[in-house]
Amino acid sequence: MAQTGSVVGFAGREDRIAPERFWNVDCDILIPAALEQQITNDNAGQIRARIILEGANGPATPEAGDILRENGVLVVPDVIANAGGVTVSYVEWVQDFSSFFWSEEDINARLTRIMRDAFAAIWQVAQDKDVSLRTAAFVVACTRVLQARGARLVSVMN
Repeated sequence: MAQTGSVVGFAGREDRIAPERFWNVDCDILIPAALEQQITNDNAGQIRARIILEGANGPATPEAGDILRENGVLVVPDVIANAGGVTVSYVEWVQDFSSFFWSEEDINARLTRIMRDAFAAIWQVAQDKDVSLRTAAFVVACTRVLQARGARLVSVMN
């Protein structure tokens, strides 16, 4: 990359994959991590990966998500798969606001716990309601917003 500005021609790599063949490469995990809406109803049926980890924001269209689910592909949605950075930003904000600071080890432990707990909650809702992880993430988020709203209303009324 430093020498040519591209990974094309990298020693030890396989031949370049034609764009129309990219989505049907045999692999276990696919991580679309660059652009939005790259997985569409036109190419979702070609995907051979069993798991997709959405590194980009919104790399699959809603229609593609339906196709992937019908084909048994587990899609870990962007809102959980790439949430580590924003989660650590929150931890940093809490530190600054509180004027006390954790070690990198402590921050990593907090991040791990937060992400594991978030994924477990989403996974459980997906299993209980037989919905995709994306839908489960929205269910969990909406439930938490409604609970917080209810708590605020109760405190205002008291």
